[in-house]
Amino acid sequence: MATQKTEVPESVLKFRALAKEKEEDRYKAARQLVETKQKNKQEILKRTEQYEAEYEAREKDLIEQRRKARFGGNFFREPEPKIAFVVRIKGILKIAPQPKKILQLLRLRQIQNGVFVKLNGATLRMLKLVDPYVMWGYPNLKTIRELIYKRGYLRLEGKRIPITDNSLVQQKLSKYNILSVEDLVHEIVTCGPHFKEANSALWPFKLTNPKGGYKRKRNHFVEGGDAGNREKYI
Repeated sequence: MATQKTEVPESVLKFRALAKEKEEDRYKAARQLVETKQKNKQEILKRTEQYEAEYEAREKDLIEQRRKARFGGNFFREPEPKIAFVVRIKGILKIAPQPKKILQLLRLRQIQNGVFVKLNGATLRMLKLVDPYVMWGYPNLKTIRELIYKRGYLRLEGKRIPITDNSLVQQKLSKYNILSVEDLVHEIVTCGPHFKEANSALWPFKLTNPKGGYKRKRNHFVEGGDAGNREKYI
């Protein structure tokens, strides 16, 4: 007597087909992710080389212009700084409402917090009003790079996340064509078109006190104190 072949229920067949389709979709997504990462990696390497060449060319051009001015008996006027790095050095006691509000707008809510600020007429007036409560100056490429690499944190979904991988930068800033930490550094250094978005994505830097402590917080830097504009000595 022949054994009867049991039929597989239609619901089971549909379930198997759906599971197979999902598995194929996951495989395609994983493959696409690998391809995208590889493509981004090549693009990041290419951009990094371009940035290094750009920084080197700019430095050589400045050296050449200074040399020409010196040999010609002229004075060379250094390019106007585009950004400043501002660090809060005083607390909340005995602060007038206006400077207090400006410190909040600059995201300097705690002592030893530091932020990058784009320099224009409005921000210079703001910095003048909070001069006794902050120290600030014009950071160079080395300073900016070290700050972002060593103490950089991103604001992701309201959380403070350390910058440990380029994928975090892509997650936050890929829509602005910022794919890596070097892209972020370049945007800050050159004060690029998306400086505001790049700077807002960075959590205010939490710094430590200088070795030996501050000299005189009450006095301006030109008077031997700590407050105010330090220019290139920040």
